Amino acid sequence: MHARVWQLQIRPRKVQDFKDTLSSVVDLARQQAGFHGVLALSSGKSESPDVTLVAVWDSLQAIRVSEKTLFLTEAISRYLTCCEGLPHISEREFLVSDFIATSVRAKA
Repeated sequence: MHARVWQLQIRPRKVQDFKDTLSSVVDLARQQAGFHGVLALSSGKSESPDVTLVAVWDSLQAIRVSEKTLFLTEAISRYLTCCEGLPHISEREFLVSDFIATSVRAKA
């Protein structure tokens, strides 16, 4: 398994907009082969947090295919509406994972 890791800075008072945008991006991601889910972690000021997104994919190849379908470009353009600057994006390979097979949605 692999992950696409996003580092984002939410604009002041745009946390709810970010949550709505993340939901729409996840809907797009679910249409991509090999996508499993995402985890959003925040730190810093509650009104403008730093956010790390960890999107889980079957493989690095599945991540690359999502770039060819313009998913990545669409996701970035959506995040720009509520985030400062461009996100820092990297790919990582899982060394170890142990996820529960249920889904939990963040409360709005």
